[in-house]
Amino acid sequence: MKNGYVIGCVMILAGLQGCYKIPEPVMTVDKMGIEVTPAENREYSYTDKRSGFYYGRTHESHFGAWHAGWNIAQRRIVSDYDLYVDGVLLPRDSAAVTVYPHYLKRSFTHATEGFYMVDDRALLAVMLTDVAGDSISIALDTTLLSQPRYADGILWYVPRESPDSLLAVTSYKEAQGRYEDGRLQYPVEGKGFLLAYGSEKECLDNIAAFRKEGSSWLDARRTRMNGIVAYSNPMQSNSDTLDKAIAWLLLTTDQLVTRQQGRGIYAGLPWFNEYWGRDMFISMPGATLVNGEFDVTREILADFSRLQDTAISSLTRGRIPNRANMDGILYNTVDGTPRFVMQVADYVRYSGDTAFIREIYPAVALSIQASIDHFIDENGYLCHADADTWMDVVRNGIPGSPRGNRANDIQALWYNQLKDGAYMARYMGATDDAAAWEKRAEELRRKFAADFCDTTTYLVYDHLNADGSKDVQVRPNQLYTFELIDDTAFCMHVTRRVWEELVYPWGVGSLSQDDDNFHPQHENWHYYHKDDAYHNGTVWLWNNGEAMQRMIQFGQPDIAWQLFDNMNRQALQQGAVGSLSENADAHPREGAQWAGRSGTFLQAWSNAEQLRVWYQYFLGIRPDMINRTITINPQMPSAITSLTWSERIGNGCLIGAYERTDKETAYAYVLRDEDATVHLSIPLFAPVDVELKRGEMLLATVVGSQLTLQVKSSDGKDVLNVTSEQDSELVRRQQEYDSFFEGTTFCQPVHRDNLKAFDEYHEIPLTY
Repeated sequence: MKNGYVIGCVMILAGLQGCYKIPEPVMTVDKMGIEVTPAENREYSYTDKRSGFYYGRTHESHFGAWHAGWNIAQRRIVSDYDLYVDGVLLPRDSAAVTVYPHYLKRSFTHATEGFYMVDDRALLAVMLTDVAGDSISIALDTTLLSQPRYADGILWYVPRESPDSLLAVTSYKEAQGRYEDGRLQYPVEGKGFLLAYGSEKECLDNIAAFRKEGSSWLDARRTRMNGIVAYSNPMQSNSDTLDKAIAWLLLTTDQLVTRQQGRGIYAGLPWFNEYWGRDMFISMPGATLVNGEFDVTREILADFSRLQDTAISSLTRGRIPNRANMDGILYNTVDGTPRFVMQVADYVRYSGDTAFIREIYPAVALSIQASIDHFIDENGYLCHADADTWMDVVRNGIPGSPRGNRANDIQALWYNQLKDGAYMARYMGATDDAAAWEKRAEELRRKFAADFCDTTTYLVYDHLNADGSKDVQVRPNQLYTFELIDDTAFCMHVTRRVWEELVYPWGVGSLSQDDDNFHPQHENWHYYHKDDAYHNGTVWLWNNGEAMQRMIQFGQPDIAWQLFDNMNRQALQQGAVGSLSENADAHPREGAQWAGRSGTFLQAWSNAEQLRVWYQYFLGIRPDMINRTITINPQMPSAITSLTWSERIGNGCLIGAYERTDKETAYAYVLRDEDATVHLSIPLFAPVDVELKRGEMLLATVVGSQLTLQVKSSDGKDVLNVTSEQDSELVRRQQEYDSFFEGTTFCQPVHRDNLKAFDEYHEIPLTY
């Protein structure tokens, strides 16, 4: 291999030389279509980026799922519609369907349907082309509608869940229609149908405006989406699956970034169409930071900080909301607030926005001080109620997975809250705050191992109970605690144990299958309520991120890749198009080879953690633009042999390329519109700091045991050229890691007859 491939790729992407032009993006929304067969009949969704979403199945009409159809501000508007040509139904069950990120295409024998939403407007567009007939008709499912009224070419309904608003149905292009027997009919010149929601004036205004400039609205939506996948985050590798999956995950995650109550991220669709603080801040790195949406991130953090509980006498003083929805605000979580502080710090590291620290610091300081004043015990552990962690299900007043008053992951989050708070305090010149919080963090760290770590069984206790007893259930939460543990060998053992006891090929289980309280499937209503299984065996895809991260940190990208690749294929080939679900069963159903998904069909943190791990740990990009540094620690799996990519950082972007052959491996990086110190850590070589000026290229080439580092100016002149040999200690450590993790396998389902979950069979299945 010649490293000219890598150099050329980066130069083309960066447009560094006048003779090069940035090529047309490889991945655009028009090239991302996924064909779905009638047998697959997959779910799909779109949002208007404000408060509305549409949820359907590709080949099924009136399938009756909760929240099916058009939903706005947590109210169901209309569940479905049927289309006709010359009075004959266009049958979905035999249509040829392609799902794109920006629209749905159904091809029938007598017409082609294009289904569209538009940004920031309560309007649906159903376009009909290639019509073999004289008339087109639409009939709405009226389950959620009442009081039909036809006047002046528009059919009006009152949505039952939104009686103060109207639903208007009319032709795509202005045409003379008629309403008869529940069908609204127009000549073929009507081109399709428009559905508008709101007051009468709002509906009429949106219809008129769409007929005048609807094509530009749709083009703007396409352009916005292309901005994410083709320009902010372009990527091309030797794996078509990787390229397409990352692009789809970026865009289905972006669906969930809305303006329902200020800026926020829906926790998931269809029923978590609201803002959950915990979910939002777990999702934020993958949802808005790695894709460079810094303005959106800033707005979300600022909006949620204004909802902080500041009441002096409140039992939740200092907390950021757990949930903000149309009915009110709840503060019943302990982990959302530490994650809020952590994401403030992440945001300023990615963006370099120092002004925001000054704006947000009072909320950060209050969140920490209120915890110190009211919520820590004599050992400095952050205390909470049984159901105040992410394992929060409560039924009939009883927690489904009680976690005592000091859960292990909460202590890790508290530690990070203190450290990140101190980071921002020092920037503010609040040195007393910084010193006090750092001292508490280190005291917590010194005590944690003694109180939580069992070095005999290689277990981090899930939690301490109020009476001081220790919980020994094997759960994934322990993976989040390693920053509190100095013993690397212990963490290696924990990682392998968790992987082989909890990490199935389809995701990370919430409880070991060896536990008497294990529930193999999320929903098995003949035996138990699904809430009993929710955190007691059910797979949670968001925990995939931490499981993969830990494997990569121990130099095992190929093991992590197995799970990562499975999730990519699931997003493209299974379940809702282009997305990852909230949950999956731990054990497949009888006769199945793969576990069925469950929970919401599109979950923010499931998608976002897949994206975070790709950018932060496989690519290894972790910026700190406050200190003008970018850590680059690539950990490429064997399956990836060539790659070009780009990621926004600060006011510029980092552009990278990679290629590996049998003889050499080359990495190239260009930082546009920014200067920074790059902390480069190529596997097996000692880390090196390189001052990289905007437009300069950093090239690292590995041949055998030798690394050559070059920095080239934008006109191709050498700025730096040095060589080094592999670091013997790093080689030894990697050999140790490889030897220890050799033979690591996924957890395999094992059937047990004596599970408590199957103690009682209910002839009539249980219900909610």
